[in-house]
Amino acid sequence: MKIYLSNISKRFQRNWIFKDINYTFTAPKAYAILGPNGSGKSTLLRVIACMQVPSQGKVEYSIAKAPITDLNTIYSHIAFCAPGMEIVEDMTLREFLQFHFTFKKPLSGLTIDSIIALTELQHVADKPICDYSSGMKQRVKLAQAIFSDTSVLLLDEPCTNLDQIGIDQYNNWINTYAKNRLLIIASNDPREYECCEEKVVLGA
Repeated sequence: MKIYLSNISKRFQRNWIFKDINYTFTAPKAYAILGPNGSGKSTLLRVIACMQVPSQGKVEYSIAKAPITDLNTIYSHIAFCAPGMEIVEDMTLREFLQFHFTFKKPLSGLTIDSIIALTELQHVADKPICDYSSGMKQRVKLAQAIFSDTSVLLLDEPCTNLDQIGIDQYNNWINTYAKNRLLIIASNDPREYECCEEKVVLGA
């Protein structure tokens, strides 16, 4: 998978968040989007994910040099995680994962039970997610993204609400399950993007 940004710009009302970003993301490689608060890291990640439309410029996608012209198919290739994303908290973890993986396949070799084991949430797997702590919910959000069989993995501040054990768990997941994918991480925390070879700095 390749993602091409051509003169990508975004503004809210009269204020430009960023302007004229030109960049190519190529799999398999890990990239970090860096910059001060308010520089547009999360916004750019959502533009890349086709979740927001740029004010100017265009985003293009290709697989094996073949352009993807139907953007509705992009979502099957992308897994996304952000602190503010909603998950179905009335469901148990087991129910939520079963529901999620009707839309995307899990990575080869993984099952619902093995994913629950990887989250180390077996003891609450059949309790509603609304009863989880913020750190436990973040592990669920990361699991639904990282363990989906997609060529692109987009993570926004992935260690939000995680303690050190959770951060170590996140880095182990990335090192084990994200190696052969296009990984893009929006972050200001070096612990979240230590795996990234390339850095895109906004607001510089």
